[in-house]
Amino acid sequence: MAKAIGKVSRVVGPLVEARILATAQMLELVYVGEQRLVGEIVKIDESSANIQVYEDTTGIKPDDPVYGSGMPLSVELGPGLLGTIYDGIQRPLEDIKNKSGAFIARGVESNPLNRTKKWFFKPTVAVGDYINGGAIIGEVQETSLVLHKVLLAPDISGTVTAVVEQGDYTVDSTVATVKTNSGVMEQIKLYHRWPVRINRPHKGKKELTVPLITGQRVIDTLFPIPKGGTVAVPGGFGTGKTMVQQALAKWCDADIIIFIGCGERGNEITDVLDEFPKLIDPRTDKPLMERTVIIANTSNMPVAAREASIYTGITMAEYYRDMGYNVAIMADSTSRWAEALRELSGRLEEMPADEGFPAYLPTRLAGFYERAGYVTNLANTEGSVTVIGSVSPPGGDFSEPVTQHTKRFVRAFWALDRQLANARHYPSISWINSYSEYVEEIAHWWETNVDADWFSLRNDIMDLLQQENKLQQVVKLVGPDVLPDSQRLVLETCTIFKNVFLQQNAFDKIDMYSLAEKQVKMLRIILAFHTGASAAIKKGSTLVKIKKLPVIHEIAKMKFNISNEELDKLDSLLKQVQMAFSELEKHYV
Repeated sequence: MAKAIGKVSRVVGPLVEARILATAQMLELVYVGEQRLVGEIVKIDESSANIQVYEDTTGIKPDDPVYGSGMPLSVELGPGLLGTIYDGIQRPLEDIKNKSGAFIARGVESNPLNRTKKWFFKPTVAVGDYINGGAIIGEVQETSLVLHKVLLAPDISGTVTAVVEQGDYTVDSTVATVKTNSGVMEQIKLYHRWPVRINRPHKGKKELTVPLITGQRVIDTLFPIPKGGTVAVPGGFGTGKTMVQQALAKWCDADIIIFIGCGERGNEITDVLDEFPKLIDPRTDKPLMERTVIIANTSNMPVAAREASIYTGITMAEYYRDMGYNVAIMADSTSRWAEALRELSGRLEEMPADEGFPAYLPTRLAGFYERAGYVTNLANTEGSVTVIGSVSPPGGDFSEPVTQHTKRFVRAFWALDRQLANARHYPSISWINSYSEYVEEIAHWWETNVDADWFSLRNDIMDLLQQENKLQQVVKLVGPDVLPDSQRLVLETCTIFKNVFLQQNAFDKIDMYSLAEKQVKMLRIILAFHTGASAAIKKGSTLVKIKKLPVIHEIAKMKFNISNEELDKLDSLLKQVQMAFSELEKHYV
């Protein structure tokens, strides 16, 4: 129960200074004023504390009471998270809407997990079992897609002294009793709380060798990431960051999706809230929301809650990771989160660093991205958290502090290009400025499970793209006509590759998603065209004659005409390409 620990002495926007009359702790969750606005202590002096309040502080005045909770800002972790839309401090927006209308009233409270809904709980431990922190004590079918494994809190270990029989229980029901090593009897419920700023423990991280298959060809083939990896998606206004993240949420082969709309415009968040509940999971034909949690924090919501939202999201991600699931977390966008840090730092009168951001910005970014990884859990299962963070640099300037510091802590970088976006080339990921340091680590998986030549094929097309980039500089000066046919062929091959392979139509039923096998076969066909055309030019053919070959038209249409279930047609097309150039070469023997 919250008790009075002090009184307000000064209010500066979302920052409240209070005189402390009782013991208070750093990062303690507190309630300010008679409306009990939620806040968190971020600085303590001898007799005062600074509190960042997660709600509008209008009307708060000196001598208003401050109540302490005795615990840090935490989230409730248990069945019922999936399919729910929360704000930055884990208040369910649907419940708040029912209580306060279209706008969030100040001081409104709502339990993060439904207290009346009953879940069918099936215990997996028995009386007398000794269980360590993080152990699985039972199972609940949370949605038709996800079996929720009820976990013992990581900081509790001991002997099971009582356990209920399988049946229907609410999250508040005691389903087991554990006698801890210190002799305390702990009542175990279907949920537990965990501080958002503290990493959930695990036994150790593993090598990242299994790719996160997204179905987006430019990502999977050119700039792949593994399960447990980190990637930044920087891009200016209108370059398609949210589109990329929504495509990944729909198509990537993660088990659980956590989508954080952090400080984005209200209309973008509205699109997400409108579209996601209607999306169908392509693998199961069930609603995608059955394996998704959305955290919505628009730019007009209190700035302090924006700062907390990414911690709320990644703590939920770690929870499902501890069950043995692969989780993908989409943070859109970390720039808005950094701006919240800057505003709060300014109100705390801290010394600013680059562009006014606090000096600890790199540390906070590192702390967030370091919570990703593929780990062995305390329950001896394996799970992963993949972090995909978008960055919104002002004016598309990638040299600004948030983008530059983020690059230090991620190993993949999908730079969005405004020119590509303006040309309606989506995903607008630049093949010149993007990179992935994971390629060699996951190459073995591709070569073992998909195609033994994947690594060499990828290197060949990347070499061609680099050649094309250099040739384009010459073309801008003197035009393409001065180039020999061998160099003009490089331009032609890369044009085909960009239009047929890299550009993907999210509204086309065939092209919206490509299996890994289809991607490699398409890449092989394009490179077979280049190899055959190069040989024909050396024998005396011209690029003009090559471009008139009927098979070129078939290559251009293959992404729309050949579905993931018709991969044998791609094999036939490859033979057609090879035969076409064999016939062409005969004329020059």
